Amino acid sequence: MEVDPVRRICIVGVSGKLGTYMTRHALARGYEVVGVCREKSVPKLADLADRITIIPGQTDDPDVIRRAVAGCDGVLTVLVPWGVKDYASGTARAVLDHAEPDARLVFSCGWHITKDGQDRYKRRFLALVKIMTLVARWARLADIDDQVRATRLIFASDRRWTVVRGSDLEEGESQGLPVWSRHVGDPVLASNRTRRTDFALFMVAALDGDSLVHEAPAIVGRTTASALAHAEVRTV
Repeated sequence: MEVDPVRRICIVGVSGKLGTYMTRHALARGYEVVGVCREKSVPKLADLADRITIIPGQTDDPDVIRRAVAGCDGVLTVLVPWGVKDYASGTARAVLDHAEPDARLVFSCGWHITKDGQDRYKRRFLALVKIMTLVARWARLADIDDQVRATRLIFASDRRWTVVRGSDLEEGESQGLPVWSRHVGDPVLASNRTRRTDFALFMVAALDGDSLVHEAPAIVGRTTASALAHAEVRTV
């Protein structure tokens, strides 16, 4: 089935660093942008306010998401596990339930989630995730496991979704579109470093075409040592 090109998109979680980078990349490509963020975060978007439509509200609120995604060909969603009330999974569910039937859905997450159980993690990484999960939950700041629940909802959906799994992020000028692998543990990912602006660039690029539909790519910066060491790499 041929799908019309994306022209109008919604960015759920638009006020964060990743969201603002995605917004700038999307505007540069000529997309009309609708952004969703918590009302207290709206002032962060002052320099973009005259170029996008902002819908203030909780990203896990179905009514907010319903209004925001109406008429959008694509939806970019930052899965943030704030608090201990299923914020990430609630956000994913709202997007899955209310996005337009043929909309292209792209979600962001970390390497700790797995689509098929074939990822190979280092013990140190698993230990760090476990510690961070326990501390964040104890402090009632975040529930990292909720990202796992959110992505399970996505993987079970027949929507046109992609879950982009970012490595450790850093600031800096763009190095170009990151490379990706289906599984953590692939040598191409060993450098475990991506520029945040390039993570956003990959998210926006994933809107076009079907090559990443129903994939959960783990990405790494294209000029990192591990990416350069492997000639055969995947890009969007």
